[in-house]
Amino acid sequence: MRAVVIRVSRASITINGVPGGKMEKGFVVLVGVKPGDTAAEAAYLAKKCAEMRVFEDENGKMNLALADVGGAMMVVSNFTLYADCSHGRRPDFFHAARPEEAIPVYERFVEEVRARGIPLITGEFGADMAIDHVNDGPVTLILDTDQMLKKDGGQGK
Repeated sequence: MRAVVIRVSRASITINGVPGGKMEKGFVVLVGVKPGDTAAEAAYLAKKCAEMRVFEDENGKMNLALADVGGAMMVVSNFTLYADCSHGRRPDFFHAARPEEAIPVYERFVEEVRARGIPLITGEFGADMAIDHVNDGPVTLILDTDQMLKKDGGQGK
C-alpha cells in the first residue's frame, strides 16, 4: 500500500459535485492499494499515518501527532499512486488493485483510523472528487508498506 500524507491547515472535499466535508488542521491522506495488499498492511499504514509526528511543538520541532494537536484526517482512495509512468506519456495503472480487491483494504484503513478516535472525512471509492487544501509547511510524505515493512523486518513498528 501507498499513502501520500499532506499536512494541511484546512481541507474540503466535493464528491460528484456535492460537498462531502471540511476540516481544519490535520492530514489529507491519499491511499493506493496494489494487488496482494492485506488488511494487516492497511492496519499498519493507518497506525503510521495516525501517529506521524509532524506538527510543531512549543519549540518549533516536528514532534506532535494528530491527537496531540486535535487534528482531523481526510482519507481518499487514489489508484493513481500506482501509476507506471516509465513508458511513453500516458501512465498505465496495471499495478493498482482492481476495485473488488482494493475496496476492502481501503475500508480497513478507514476503520483503523476511526478506531483511533481521529475525526475523519472520507472520499467515495471510484467517485469524481475534488479536494481543496492548504498544504501546511509544506509537509508532504510518501509512505509505502513494501519499503517500511522491509526496513523494520516486517515487525510493523
